[in-house]
Amino acid sequence: MPTEPPAIPPFAGPAPTPVPVPGPAAAPVQPFAPAPEPAGPGEQRPAFEPLFSWAPRLNWAGPGDQWSQAWAAGTLDAPPGAVLPPAPAAITAEAAAQPPTARDLDLIRATLAAVEPVADRATAHFYALIFLHHPEVRALFPAAMDVQRDRLFRALLMAARSADDPVGLTAYLTRLGQGHRKYGTLSGHYAPVGECLVAALARYAGNRWDTETELAWRRVYGLIAGIMSGAAEDAARTSPAWWQAEVVDHQLRGRDVAVITVRPDQAYPYRAGQYTSLETPWWPRVWRHFSFATAPRHDGLLTFHVKALETGWVSNALVRRAAPGDVLRLGPPAGAMVVDHADPAHLLCLGGGTGIAPIGALVEEVATHGPAGRRVEVFYGARHAGGLYELEALHAAARRHPWLSVRPVLSEERVRPQTALCGLLPDVVAQLGPWDGHQAFLSGPAAMVRRSAGMLARSGVRPEHIHHDLVADLA
Repeated sequence: MPTEPPAIPPFAGPAPTPVPVPGPAAAPVQPFAPAPEPAGPGEQRPAFEPLFSWAPRLNWAGPGDQWSQAWAAGTLDAPPGAVLPPAPAAITAEAAAQPPTARDLDLIRATLAAVEPVADRATAHFYALIFLHHPEVRALFPAAMDVQRDRLFRALLMAARSADDPVGLTAYLTRLGQGHRKYGTLSGHYAPVGECLVAALARYAGNRWDTETELAWRRVYGLIAGIMSGAAEDAARTSPAWWQAEVVDHQLRGRDVAVITVRPDQAYPYRAGQYTSLETPWWPRVWRHFSFATAPRHDGLLTFHVKALETGWVSNALVRRAAPGDVLRLGPPAGAMVVDHADPAHLLCLGGGTGIAPIGALVEEVATHGPAGRRVEVFYGARHAGGLYELEALHAAARRHPWLSVRPVLSEERVRPQTALCGLLPDVVAQLGPWDGHQAFLSGPAAMVRRSAGMLARSGVRPEHIHHDLVADLA
């Protein structure tokens, strides 16, 4: 699970009533059309109601939705303020429109190396410029900007390091551009953001900044903005920027874990093993990632496993405050931790804590498609036996499917050998290897995933056969 900003207690009390903001009428929602499924004798499929206009707080929204539209319509073409100087006369529009050269990439990396020690001040200055000269856009961002500032520099580093890998960079920026739609980001936002970014870098890069460096940044930013905005525009042709989803079931599994089922307002296509970003009405514009806990279902319902982190705003709200009738927002599905059903290789699945959610979804999908001669080995890790909240369900699946093996692992509790294995999950799995020839799927705390990936690579598993989505890195 990703690290979240410090929580502001308490969560108790009634949810705040949103203030209506006038704006254009929303586009009609397309009803969900589940795939037909033959019903057995006397069997009735559950009804699916996609347009739940009666649900409490269905149409909650922050003012950022309408303010974003107004900003795009009326102010995006306005020149930036005095602290945002135009490009030097030596940098022509034609020169800035050229693709980055190898020299440009070297200058980009040198600039980032110079700025990295003061990255917190540079990114704070960048956002201050945006909010000073375009105050309308402030409502698109969360109230607490500390995590947002960290994400900016991580994204810049990722883009700079991948600039000489066009395929990898395009894939990364495509995901980023599609994901930014849920914030209300529009194509017209990129130009003023680029000017603020250049101004902030010029201030904090010191003697690393000159006309040649600025040209390099304008070229690279133009490439980044073009890919992201193009990806967003392509996605807008086939899917909404976000989905609204009503909570229909909320079950506590112990003190800090909840299993939450939601009903989206229209079809939500995804694959087992993927994850989505989720926003609650109690923390507007604060999005966190959660994996799907089931394979796609004919009734369209989605299930998530959420652990309340000690300093987690969203996770605490979901575990301790959410209830049936509340409405959440979902971003588009993401992640590449999916099974290739044309590959008969055996599967090795490691799930730690609530990381068992996507592992269970993968098992469910394999059962639906048929194992095709493969075996599926699941190792389910927790510190104590109480953390294995999904163990009985997995054991039940193993009793139904002879190709499935489930082994619990406890790191801080000694139990009888026939009930669970003892030790750190990666170490236990390493002792039971070798695992070469397997497709490995890893999900759980970042430290566990990284250690497991390193262990598997050292034991002979090819890197392309090790699948995981470290959300903290992808954010």
